Amino acid sequence: MSWAELCFTLLFLLFPYSVATAQAPPKKNVLIISEAGLSHTMPVRQVQQIIDGVEKPGRQVEFYSENLDLLTMPAGPSLTELKNWLIRKYSHQNLDVIIAIGPETIRFLAENSQTMFPGIPVVVSGSSAAQIGRLKLNSRFTGTWARRDPVKTLESAFRLFPDARQVYVVGGSSEFDQTLMELTKAELGSYLSPASISYLSDLTMSDLLGRVRNLPERSVVLYLSFFADSAGERFVNATGALPMVAAASNAPIFGMSDTYLGRGIVGGKVISFDNQAELDARIVSDLLDGKKAENIPIDTLPSIYMFDWKELQRWQIPEKRLPPESIVLFHEQGFWERTKGVWIGVFVIILSLSALALYLQRSRKQLELAKERQMWLSGMLINAEEQERSRVANELHDDFSQRLAVLALKLGNTAEVVAPLSKEADRQLHELLNTASELGADLHTLSHHLHSSTLEKLGLVPGIRALCKEFSAHTGLEVKFSPEHIPATASQDVALCIFRLVQESLRNVKKHSGAGSVEVTLQLHRDMLRLSVCDEGNGFEIQELQNQNGLGIHIMEERVRLLGGVFKIHSAWGKGTSVEASLPIAAKVRIATARG
Repeated sequence: MSWAELCFTLLFLLFPYSVATAQAPPKKNVLIISEAGLSHTMPVRQVQQIIDGVEKPGRQVEFYSENLDLLTMPAGPSLTELKNWLIRKYSHQNLDVIIAIGPETIRFLAENSQTMFPGIPVVVSGSSAAQIGRLKLNSRFTGTWARRDPVKTLESAFRLFPDARQVYVVGGSSEFDQTLMELTKAELGSYLSPASISYLSDLTMSDLLGRVRNLPERSVVLYLSFFADSAGERFVNATGALPMVAAASNAPIFGMSDTYLGRGIVGGKVISFDNQAELDARIVSDLLDGKKAENIPIDTLPSIYMFDWKELQRWQIPEKRLPPESIVLFHEQGFWERTKGVWIGVFVIILSLSALALYLQRSRKQLELAKERQMWLSGMLINAEEQERSRVANELHDDFSQRLAVLALKLGNTAEVVAPLSKEADRQLHELLNTASELGADLHTLSHHLHSSTLEKLGLVPGIRALCKEFSAHTGLEVKFSPEHIPATASQDVALCIFRLVQESLRNVKKHSGAGSVEVTLQLHRDMLRLSVCDEGNGFEIQELQNQNGLGIHIMEERVRLLGGVFKIHSAWGKGTSVEASLPIAAKVRIATARG
């Protein structure tokens, strides 16, 4: 192997490894610390939304989560033990970002900033700046602050309930509850409320429920939080305490957290923890991509007006009274809104079917018009044919036949008056005489075939009998004609049609079937004449008949159809053929008036 080939082989073997190494991003480690457990709505929702927002193709992130339950943990040695435990557990994980959810978690990390994971950026979430108090955060802290707005929330309450004269602010007895209560009192202290404000705190849950169950008329409730009561009993705030208070209260309840919506509050100027989590996820992504925490200042997100549609219905509040740009959640669709898709679909189907029906109706009319024109043309052609047959037959009978008779008579006279001829001349003269006589007879027969004088003069049955007898005499084919109780009242058109059917059928038998005999049957059933022409000849396949271009069968069928009758042919190879027709005895040719 040459030196060039050896280098090429080494590059080929090493190249896939190099590409795989270059494409595999380094794994990042993120620790999420929240102050409440999985039973609390806010931290659970934020954790999931942050994870969903950070994860993306081409990024490897390992998430670790700790729920410290700092809302009820006493200060002192227990917090120190918690700090040491966290350091031991995660000191070797090479953390890239820490996410602190909730004011107690943020305070815990800020107070231990020098000893807990120094240099690792911390993203704050799930808290307002006021809940941290005067605690200063160093440059490793970034993220977002939420803004609680009790004044705007009460203003929205008075907008919806303008006759309210008493406000009751409800809070619990935990350190978190008390902090939130004090902050609310401070903000409402300078608010010129149109109603008096009372604070319901430091009560047991049973006492609180008793109070809100008997509030005076024209009252509203502002719910803050309730993690514990004065007796030390702990509660899951949003999903436990709030529904209990809402079920007992005889007055509408307002709040300042989007996690309270759907739990019993009408709404208010609320913190959107979903929006905060979305923005914090972007900040975490920026940090993982190399951006410095000191270059990302902590921003305060505004609260937004959000309301529960079901509570608005409960308290009979029209949506038009809501503050501008309000968001209404849990809107139950009315019957029309729930079913409009179905109705629209039904309407589209009905419209489509109507259009199809109109199209089919128009097509049917066009088809009927085409059939009428076809019948008109068929009737005209058949009538023209019969008239031409009659004209030619009359000419043959009245002109050519008469002239041949005169010729034969003159030839006979010539034979008598000329001098005695030689034997050969006499023979030729008599031969000419016989030929003229035979030609006259043939012309008479042809004239009869073209237009039967017997049919006109004597009627249907004698005309067909004469036709069958004459056909049998000329062809040697045995024809059996069996009429059954046929009156002389058949219309001229019906008689002519049946005559032509028999004539054409006998001609086809002689030409195609190879049969030695044929049976013609004519019956009367009620007001219908039934004709049958049957043979036991070769037969044929009906499908082959449909593919042939012969006019005989089609003209037979058209003649019957013009008289409002039914025409059928039954046949199979080796089983003979049966031609059947059924016609009204008094029918006349129906020639529709042709329309443009």
